[in-house]
Amino acid sequence: MVVCGDDALAHRLAAELRTVYGEQITLVVPLSEATSRPPVVGRARAASVALRDRVNAAVARANGNGVPTAPETPRGERVLEVPELTEAVFAEAGVERATALALVHDDDETNIRAALTARRLNPRIRLVLRLYNRRLGQHIEELLDQAAALATGDGSTFGAGLGLDASTTVLSDADTAAPALAATALAGTSKVVQTDGLLLRAVERPPPAPGEVADPGLATLALLSATSSDPAGADGSEGMGEQGPRLLPDAAAVASATGRGTVVLEQVSYAGPQLPGGRGGGVVPAFSSLFSRRLRWSLAGMVACVIALALSLWLVTGIHPVRAFYLTLLDLFAIDDPAIGAPLGRQILQLLSGLVGLLMLPVLLAAVLEALGTFRTASALRKPPRGLGGHVVLLGLGKIGTRVLTRLRELNIPVVCVEADPEARGLAVARRLRVPVILGDVTQEGVLESAKIHRAHALLAVTSSDTTNLEAVLYARSVRSDLRVVLRLYDDDFATAVYRTLRAAHPGALTRSRSVSHLAAPAFAGAMMGRQILGAIPVERRVLLFAAMTVGGHPQLEGKTVAEAFRAGSWRVLALDTANRDASEDVRRSGLVWDLPDTYVLRGSDRVVLAATRRGLAELLGRRPRERAGT
Repeated sequence: MVVCGDDALAHRLAAELRTVYGEQITLVVPLSEATSRPPVVGRARAASVALRDRVNAAVARANGNGVPTAPETPRGERVLEVPELTEAVFAEAGVERATALALVHDDDETNIRAALTARRLNPRIRLVLRLYNRRLGQHIEELLDQAAALATGDGSTFGAGLGLDASTTVLSDADTAAPALAATALAGTSKVVQTDGLLLRAVERPPPAPGEVADPGLATLALLSATSSDPAGADGSEGMGEQGPRLLPDAAAVASATGRGTVVLEQVSYAGPQLPGGRGGGVVPAFSSLFSRRLRWSLAGMVACVIALALSLWLVTGIHPVRAFYLTLLDLFAIDDPAIGAPLGRQILQLLSGLVGLLMLPVLLAAVLEALGTFRTASALRKPPRGLGGHVVLLGLGKIGTRVLTRLRELNIPVVCVEADPEARGLAVARRLRVPVILGDVTQEGVLESAKIHRAHALLAVTSSDTTNLEAVLYARSVRSDLRVVLRLYDDDFATAVYRTLRAAHPGALTRSRSVSHLAAPAFAGAMMGRQILGAIPVERRVLLFAAMTVGGHPQLEGKTVAEAFRAGSWRVLALDTANRDASEDVRRSGLVWDLPDTYVLRGSDRVVLAATRRGLAELLGRRPRERAGT
């Protein structure tokens, strides 16, 4: 398999494929990567350091086509450092013979151009693309699949005979990581996997009180760490043993796990494609947004004065109330109807009405100007309103920040954004969603205060700079020691060290450090293995995958009941796709059936949705550790 990329996701994806699935990997990186430190992935740290040294030594050596020759490491991975992706580079990487190719550069255009070249060189290769633009990704996926079908000459998408779901898969690391980041920042917020109209919602539940039985929901997906409150704990890392989180436990483990929280599948539903928020909406702002609070009070005071003057005129003169109101308006607007020869009270009221009319003119003018300004600046950035509290402060409106912002607004969570770049891609989304934005460097004094950090519920630091995220979190904790913080960090070792230090310094507050590549890599790796990965949810520092696959060809599933097919800690069948089933069969409903009886026998033609750990999915795919490849 070949992985091409220029950031942490490429390194982590390569390590995931090598260590979890036992695949032979060729990693293609830009030349500039030689001066950067690739991310460390668990036990692959020593190999990564040794690999980097070998790559640096091999840069000077080049073959006849100008592509540097990189040695193969003992773990079955080699690295090519290239200035750009060309046909010569793909030939050196072995794309023509490769099973799958992942293009995970940060630039969409680079990935698309490389995908078109790779499809021409090898119509049968499985492509996995990282694209931020969702709509463009759908069109590119259809185009590349059609090109593969025409090139193979069989009129069908390659892979049907091998059990592959599609020849091209387009994913976004931002879409994969955003729901997890949003859920981490909010207590009780569910973790959501949504794709192709399918919505899976998993909820973290606290340990039940003594004598109570925890509600398992539709299925218990995980038991949380028994030491999750330990300031020095590893926050659910795989090295915690029995004290760490347990993915896909059986009923006996759930019943015996006292004092542990759970992650349960609570809701499954179908949601059609959502229209982009704000299209056709927001054209006519609400009345409260047309005028400021102070101006609204001024207008209310003027109306009260008019009513009071009309009542007074009615009481003093005894005329009809409607006529009294009419005469009051004439006096306010200085229409010539002097009260000559009228009683003294009437004359005094006329003078007061004229005075109120003079005072009303600037108020009305201000109201008109402010309303026009509101319509004119509907596309301008909003400022945080006075008295705002209980909101989430989001730092960074890049790719990840934009998706997190969208997710938070879908949950109706108030958000205040902070962004240093006035040209950031997420500003247009914030403007459309009418979310307050502070333009400024978060490391400068007063910027977080402008975002009302002292009254915020949580802080999400998701900029692309580790130091900026860390500095913002440390400063926010100095303002409020109990503030819930979530920060995005590049390196897992660094993230763990920061997490432990912050938890030890602030044991009463919730701290989470997350790596986007850590959240996204399992989904990309699963897609390269030829299965439709619906999504992934984080369970502390581990990941649970949701996938759809055909039962045929998997002896662990075929011919077994649902109960027999369940393997604790590895995989669990959640649903059955009955769209193509005969009416005479056991399950007669169309669509997905989630309440499958344990006695239902899975057949080769069945297509199921299952939850699996990374290693469990690797086993289902028939992969074994690399040692087997050498025997």
